[in-house]
Amino acid sequence: MTLATLGFTLMFAVWVMFAIVGLPIRKELGLTDAQFTLLTAIPVLTGSLLRLPAGIWADRYGGRRVFLINMVLTALFALALAWADSYGTLLVLALGVGLAGVSFAVGNAWIAQWTPVSRQGLALGTFGAGNAGASVTKLLAPLMITLVPAGLLIPGGWHFVPFVFGLSLLLCAALTARLAPADRVAPSSRTLADWLRPLARAQVWRFGLYYVVFFGAYVAYSLFLPKYYVDHYGIPLAQAGLLTALFIFPASLLRPLGGYLSDRFGPRAVTVSSFAIMLVGLLPLMRELPVTPFMLLTTVVGVGMGVGKASTYTLVARWNPGQMGVVGGLVGLLGGLGGFFLPLLFTALKPALGAQTAFITLFALTVLSGVVFVANMVRLNVLGSQPRLT
Repeated sequence: MTLATLGFTLMFAVWVMFAIVGLPIRKELGLTDAQFTLLTAIPVLTGSLLRLPAGIWADRYGGRRVFLINMVLTALFALALAWADSYGTLLVLALGVGLAGVSFAVGNAWIAQWTPVSRQGLALGTFGAGNAGASVTKLLAPLMITLVPAGLLIPGGWHFVPFVFGLSLLLCAALTARLAPADRVAPSSRTLADWLRPLARAQVWRFGLYYVVFFGAYVAYSLFLPKYYVDHYGIPLAQAGLLTALFIFPASLLRPLGGYLSDRFGPRAVTVSSFAIMLVGLLPLMRELPVTPFMLLTTVVGVGMGVGKASTYTLVARWNPGQMGVVGGLVGLLGGLGGFFLPLLFTALKPALGAQTAFITLFALTVLSGVVFVANMVRLNVLGSQPRLT
C-alpha cells in the first residue's frame, strides 16, 4: 500500500506537470490558447486510453510487475522531455509522459489483489489520495523553474522539472522493485472475451459517467485553474500554483475519508452527498467573483470531488469483486477522457458562455450525473438489488 501510493503520487505529479511548465512554454514558443490547451491535455489522453488494457494486464500478470514497467517507461519519456525544444517534439513526448496516468488503473488492481472487499473503500481511497501529486507539481514546479537557470550542464528553466521528475521515478521504481512483495496472481485460463464481459453491463458505464464528474473534472480543473488565476486575476505563477493546490488538497486527501465513510455508511449515500456538495460550490461560481470567495468555493467543489472519487470506486469494487482491473480500468478510462475533453470543451464554449464557462459546464454535467445516479439508486432499491460484501 505504501509503495503503491508513493509511486502513484509521483506519477500523478508527472501526469499534470504541463499545467505549470506549459505556461513558460507558452511564452517561450508563442503558443495560442488552443495549442496550450492541447499540450496540457495530451498526457491525459494517453493515460486514459491505456487504463483499460493496463488494468487487464495488472489483473492477469500482477500489479507490481506492471506498475514497475509503467514507472520506468514514464521516467524515460520525462527525461527525454527535459531536452525538448519544439512544439512538435513536446506533443510527441507528452503522449509518452501520459503513461503516468495509467498507474491509477494498475495500482487499483494491485491494491484489490491484497485487500478484502469489506475494507477496499478505505484501501482504494488511501491509494487514490496520490492524486495529491498534482499539488506537488503546483507547489514545487514554479520553484524548480526558477531554481536552475538555462545554460548549465543539466537542463534549466522549465526543462529542470521533467528532469527531476524522471530521476525521481527511476528512484521510486528501484525502491518498489527492492521492497514490494511479490504479486499474488493465480494462473488463469480466462480468454480476452471473459475479461471484457463485464463491460457489456450498463452499470459499468454509469460508474464511468459519475467518475467523469468526480475525477475527470478534477483533472480538467487542475490543468485549467493555474492559467485562469494568471490570466483572469493577474496572479503570478507561483501564487496561482498555491491557490490551485488549495483546490487539489481536499480533492485528493479526502479520498481516504470518502473510502472510510463508504465502508461505514455505504457508498450510495456518500456519492449522493458528494454530488450535492459539488452543486453547492458550483452554483455561485457561475458568475464573476472576487478571488477570495472564488478560491473558497473551488475548495468546496474539491471536497465533493475527493469524497466522490472514493465512493465511486467503492461501488466499483463491491459490484465487481475480482474484476477490479478491467472494470476499474474502464471507469478510470472514461473519467480520464473527461479530463482530456473537458478543457477542450471549456475553450470551445468560452466565446458563447464567457469566462465562467468551466463552472457552468461542470454544473450542468453534475446535475445530469446526479439525476442518473439517484434514479438508478431508487430503481435498485425497489428491486432489492445489493452487491455481495465478502
